[in-house]
Amino acid sequence: MAAQPQPESPAAKSTTSPPAPASPAAFTAYGPLVADQQADVGAEHDGRIVEVAAQIGDHVRAGQLLARLDDRALQAACAAQKARIAAAQAEVRNWKAEQESARADLRRADALLQDKILSQENWEDAKYKVDETTAQVDRYESEQAAGEAELNATQLALDQSRILAPFDGVVGRVSARSGQQVKQGDVLFWVTAEAPLRVLFTVPESAMRKFAIGTPLELTTPDYPDLHQVGHILRLSPVVDPASASIQVIGSVDHPSPLLKPGMSMQIRLAP
Repeated sequence: MAAQPQPESPAAKSTTSPPAPASPAAFTAYGPLVADQQADVGAEHDGRIVEVAAQIGDHVRAGQLLARLDDRALQAACAAQKARIAAAQAEVRNWKAEQESARADLRRADALLQDKILSQENWEDAKYKVDETTAQVDRYESEQAAGEAELNATQLALDQSRILAPFDGVVGRVSARSGQQVKQGDVLFWVTAEAPLRVLFTVPESAMRKFAIGTPLELTTPDYPDLHQVGHILRLSPVVDPASASIQVIGSVDHPSPLLKPGMSMQIRLAP
């Protein structure tokens, strides 16, 4: 009897199958930590530094002095302008008193002229006095206003001689030294907030549908291998970068460890 063909064993069958799609949980990215607030702080006008009040690593509060420019000329200008304003105010008071007296004289002159007791010439003298005192009041009020405008400008320059921290944070860089001559716009300090911390990374266009605002993240850093942090996706760019076929993602670090610093490199994974 002819031998019957034996069925092919399962082992002999091909086991090749299409690869399973990558799980979003397997996604890994790298990106830097950044603070919400970071700023270069520079000179707002030309001058010479006479005091440096903050150094690298110092924790500062909003409005705290970082450095001060030589302000002696501005202080003298403020004093002179205040004296000018005070003199103008005194003149305004004096001429207003004269003006009130002249107006009272004119009212009497009006009545006497109507009763034909006063001549037209004498009435015109009384009217001229009112006009003259009014002109003097206007003159010194204008001088007072001009002095106050100049004082405000000088006071602003004086305030700008004090270089202040723009917000609570830590000083990351300092390029200021006592005696240094600086120009308007020269960057003297770099200040960064310490919280909240964000992590920036990119997601391939092909995987972006798997990511959404609020998706939990696991964060680690080679600087502290045993440190594990949690976070979540805070914002997603609505635009795909055509050069890299990816989108920018901003993650928020929940309850960041004091060990984390802006600028550190983080490894990002989707939390299971």
